[in-house]
Amino acid sequence: MGNTYKVLVPHDFTEVADAAVSHAATVAKSFEGEVVLLHVISSEKARSTSEEKLKELTEVASNTYGVSVGFEIRKGSIFDRIPEVGAEIGAALVVMGTHGIKGIQHLTGSYALKVIGHSKLPFIVNQEKKSKGRVTDIVLPIKFSQETKSKLSITASIAKHFDATVHIFISNEKDEFIRTKVKRELTFAKQFFSERKVKYEVEIAPEHSNFIPQVLDYASDVDADMIAIVNSSGEGGFLPDLFKGSGEIEVLNNKFHIPVIVMNPSQVFVPEHFG
Repeated sequence: MGNTYKVLVPHDFTEVADAAVSHAATVAKSFEGEVVLLHVISSEKARSTSEEKLKELTEVASNTYGVSVGFEIRKGSIFDRIPEVGAEIGAALVVMGTHGIKGIQHLTGSYALKVIGHSKLPFIVNQEKKSKGRVTDIVLPIKFSQETKSKLSITASIAKHFDATVHIFISNEKDEFIRTKVKRELTFAKQFFSERKVKYEVEIAPEHSNFIPQVLDYASDVDADMIAIVNSSGEGGFLPDLFKGSGEIEVLNNKFHIPVIVMNPSQVFVPEHFG
């Protein structure tokens, strides 16, 4: 039982959380795993009505997606409970709807980042759009960064597992020195994917500036199922050179509603025993 692939979904009875369940089911099903919903209550009074709702939700989700779905109810703060329950059940991944959590714990982009920074697990952050039931196209933005190795290995493992194509999108740098570094990153990425027999395509950003909007437009053009980014600081900040300022929020809350997988450098998405 300890080897079951578990996907944790914070659920607050909103539509965006229902969409998160659909994405979680796609991943869990591909591993013959299970989905676990986590509902956080602020007082014990809410427990029995929450339990009724969750029983119904798990039954509907299980029938809809053909995957095993369970639930946990915890009292307290969503920030502490996600990593705690994740560790407790041995979750491999968290799928979280942004804009989801009501009231004080409203999960806007910046709060979502705090939750991710708090946790050791990879996160898929989604919006209202439900899963197509498969993962065929992953966009991997590359600017000059030190994080490549871990980002590539997680992206490669996802792509290989789903037999998906990785769409590498590289920045168009004016500066000759940075251009050379980006080229080196790209050479390394191509070699890394080729050795692992992962399908990939390469696209260079048309403009020098505005990298993030170009990444998002490209992801929309290729009808991407997810965009892969790395959380490099552990404090909820992403690659400093790639996401300056509110860039990460722009990616998480992208207007195309494409889910974003956010990885901490040390993570594996596909555990060893799943080959």
